[in-house]
Amino acid sequence: MKVYVYKRFERFWHWSQAALVLSLLATGGEVHGTWHLLGWGRAAQVHTLLAYALLGLWAFAIFWHFTTGEWKQYVPTTHRLLEIGRFYAFGIFRGDHHPYHKTAAAKLNPLQRLAYLFLKLVINPLLIVSGLLYLYVNDWTAWGLGGLPLETVALVHTGAAFLMAAFVGVHVYLTTTGHTVFAHIKAMISGWEDLDEEPPADGKPHHPAAAE
Repeated sequence: MKVYVYKRFERFWHWSQAALVLSLLATGGEVHGTWHLLGWGRAAQVHTLLAYALLGLWAFAIFWHFTTGEWKQYVPTTHRLLEIGRFYAFGIFRGDHHPYHKTAAAKLNPLQRLAYLFLKLVINPLLIVSGLLYLYVNDWTAWGLGGLPLETVALVHTGAAFLMAAFVGVHVYLTTTGHTVFAHIKAMISGWEDLDEEPPADGKPHHPAAAE
């Protein structure tokens, strides 16, 4: 059964964020000296502009989540958490059925909820704070941060960037685990997704919203 799962803004936010994050990783790598594409000066300038664009997108996305109630999608739960963990660790390679049933009201399984919370509450803040500190290093003395080691800020920013890259890599891999390789990607383009209507074998609800 096809269900309209992803709203228009949600899809815009997802793909815009993906483009900005990948571009930031590319330009950040050049600023770090990992590769050479634009030249250091141009890469640093583009990196800063992209960072401000991402901050604006995140601010608007936060506003959208709270005004639409979509923030509830990220409320953590332990319902079926171990089953889902076992599925991704072993069951997916044996062809087992996913133990979670996605709905428009509960799009994220418990493991995804925890992963996205870690992204939004740990990785993103680390990137934002360390990035702004690095950008405004000349104002540290006025802010009372004159004794803060620049190397530490740079290390935190780089470490958070690696965490973001790892998150993106895992996310891209998991998009290929639908009933077809591109099923999840198509759903994020059109908004419509084929959802399994079969009830769980144990008779228990698949998603936390139904369990409450």
